[in-house]
Amino acid sequence: MGIVEEVGEQVTNLKPGDRVVVPFTIGCGECWMCDRGLYAQCETTQVKSMDKGAMLFGFSSLYGSVPGGQAEMVRVPHADFGPVKLPETYSDERFLYLSDILPTAWQGVKWANVGPGDTLAVIGLGPVGQMAVRSAKQMGVERIIGVDLVDERLELATSWGVETVDRRTVKDVAETLREMTDGRGPDGVVDAVGMEAHGNPVSEKIIAGAARLPKALGRAAIGNVGIDRLEVLHTAINAVRRGGTVSLSGVYGGMADPMPMMTMFDKGITMRMGQCHVKQWTDDLLSIVSEPDDTLGLDHFATHRVSLEDAAEAYKMFQEKSDGCIKVVLKP
Repeated sequence: MGIVEEVGEQVTNLKPGDRVVVPFTIGCGECWMCDRGLYAQCETTQVKSMDKGAMLFGFSSLYGSVPGGQAEMVRVPHADFGPVKLPETYSDERFLYLSDILPTAWQGVKWANVGPGDTLAVIGLGPVGQMAVRSAKQMGVERIIGVDLVDERLELATSWGVETVDRRTVKDVAETLREMTDGRGPDGVVDAVGMEAHGNPVSEKIIAGAARLPKALGRAAIGNVGIDRLEVLHTAINAVRRGGTVSLSGVYGGMADPMPMMTMFDKGITMRMGQCHVKQWTDDLLSIVSEPDDTLGLDHFATHRVSLEDAAEAYKMFQEKSDGCIKVVLKP
């Protein structure tokens, strides 16, 4: 997010000096997909050469190679639709998370198909998982259970009234979640971890190896080999009650990953997944975060604030989960 410095001649809804937040997905707002709220599948910006959905800021050639937003100056394609003009009230950090993690978490909970009287399990209490449990509370979900293995993350979720399961202290997470829900399992499960899950050291080595391959070979490895660490996904499928819903907010990249199809079919579960359609949720979320009482705790969510020059060290700290790091904000 930042301040508009300059606008193209077809951008009439913004002017220099406006404060905006920019979704990480790039949509035109006018095509068949955008007209149906499927902004992450925008037909104008689809990366057809890679058979992928809408372009994303700061990603590889798979999603358009658009320079990302962690810079002093950023060019924003389709700026007549994407950027969200912000009110003059409150700090930048109150609105910053509208770019990605808050709508991603909100969509994850919405897609889990839970509400009053239901139980939701959120596996992974990183930034998206933390926003997911807060979103679920905002939506009135009766019972929320968070799963993680990092002390600071578990403690933060607990401070928000969430029941927690420490992955390090239980033998089987799915069985534990069933035991906590009368043997039935949660009504919905949000996987907020994805392919970087702990629990499979063999897959971890394969992923690391693929990342070091030359670009063409690395893409082939990702596209043709099941390299995701599926610990969390399989746990979600095993834990959710029969007829329940698994919602994937965590990203998976392998094309040949083994899936427990017999279990999925027998339990009759619903699965929803995909990149976040950020603008689909913007109006509702902007209204919530603009309220004086900061019900989602955004003003104090970041644990670390560092300069752009220190970004590499901050990424390392976040990856290693050191120094109590939960969320980093970079300031140019």
